[in-house]
Amino acid sequence: MPIRAGFELSLLQILFALGFASAAFAAGANGPIAQHQQLTWEHDAPWFGGLSGVEMRADGKQLTAISDRGRIIVADLSRDALGTLTGMEIIHSVALRDKNGAVMDKPEADAEGLAIAPDGSIFISYEGDHRIARTNLADGTPLQFIAPPEGALLRDNAGFEALAVDATGALYALPEDNRGDQIPLYKYQDGTWRIAAYLENDSPFVPVGADFDDEGRLYLLERTVTPLGFRTRLRRIELSGDQTSAVTLLQTLPARYDNLEALTVWRDAIGRTRVMMISDDNFLSVQETQVIELTITQ
Repeated sequence: MPIRAGFELSLLQILFALGFASAAFAAGANGPIAQHQQLTWEHDAPWFGGLSGVEMRADGKQLTAISDRGRIIVADLSRDALGTLTGMEIIHSVALRDKNGAVMDKPEADAEGLAIAPDGSIFISYEGDHRIARTNLADGTPLQFIAPPEGALLRDNAGFEALAVDATGALYALPEDNRGDQIPLYKYQDGTWRIAAYLENDSPFVPVGADFDDEGRLYLLERTVTPLGFRTRLRRIELSGDQTSAVTLLQTLPARYDNLEALTVWRDAIGRTRVMMISDDNFLSVQETQVIELTITQ
């Protein structure tokens, strides 16, 4: 499918991206980001777009993604000898279905978070009708439903957008809508929800994507919307019991990127930590499906 370098920015993006320096590049050679690649993913199908969750295969050559209009896709990735992304081809696509096997529509189809467990189980979190479903990749049918924890603040269009699974298979979920000074990190294991930790909520950014690296550190993608465009923050969080410590790897000014919502982390063949983020284009012609890949050095 077509893939092109993502430098064809809108007028608004050009004005502000050129006018302000993003923290991604202000850090320079001594910062945590050693390599940055930006592409635009295009596919000629009416259902393509709205990507809100992604998981990368361990070798970095295949991804699974979900759309907030109720679709799951698998794509093969082409890379050059240095691991740089050069192409993306969708090899599987299926509509997500309800418990009766029927193709879902809004609001039930609003898939937002994706996590794949070590045993290959696929979990998807939904807004509208808030729930998490273990899902069959082949046909999009649910295999198990997990109800949200009691008392969780899950509003319309602001539910569990950030979903991750650790090496033990435990699920972690963060709600997008947070009104207090702390963000609850919910953990689901052995059929029970509990709050594993609280993250500091000291900014306008809200959680939209999450993933664990192979050292057990949680990467959290956050977003905020301004009159000048979207802003992005990426944090890495160390969990020790119910205590946390966080470092900000990336924080942008408006319009540096589009509406980044999907996040996946993996380690490449030469031991580098790699991060991919994908934007939700909201099926609007003024937005695009951006694919951002970063190499993290610290």
